Amino acid sequence: QVQVVESGGGLVQAGGSLRLSCAASGSIVSINTMGWYRQAPGKQRELVAVISRDSNTNYVDSVKGRFTISRDNAKNTVHLQMNSLKPEDTAVYYCKADLLLDGNYYYIPHWGQGTQVTVSS
Repeated sequence: QVQVVESGGGLVQAGGSLRLSCAASGSIVSINTMGWYRQAPGKQRELVAVISRDSNTNYVDSVKGRFTISRDNAKNTVHLQMNSLKPEDTAVYYCKADLLLDGNYYYIPHWGQGTQVTVSS
């Protein structure tokens, strides 16, 4: 059973920090790109940050300089350090991992269930 599980969401005041973590487990041969996405009420899901296997990163403009994505390939984990949080960062945050599973030939996107981040003003 392959699982992608997020943790670390919660309620924080504006200007505060949170650290999200995501762990992939199961019959995983390799992980390619990992990333964080978010979806606010009434809005489409948007990319927040992605990181390649060799740690090249990309961020949406609205979080540049405030959020940092990192990964640990040995532990199949990805993290999102969120600083200087703003009320507009409030959303459900989803982890996505492109997984090559045992017996497969292609990387397939796998999503976590999401974790709520709420920033109060």
